Amino acid sequence: MNEKVFAQIMDIRDSGRVNMFDIPAVQRMAFKMEFYELICFIERDRAAYVRFILTGEK
Repeated sequence: MNEKVFAQIMDIRDSGRVNMFDIPAVQRMAFKMEFYELICFIERDRAAYVRFILTGEK
């Protein structure tokens, strides 16, 4: 995960609009916010995304 994806995850989390474990909702919010790198990251490595949300491990 690069710093841009990390920042995009934090922006969505800080908005409080979606449950971060609701991956389809996170992707919809990312699309609305034009965070295309995050969408691709989740599609490419969903396990890494979930691990980050659970543990904070990049």
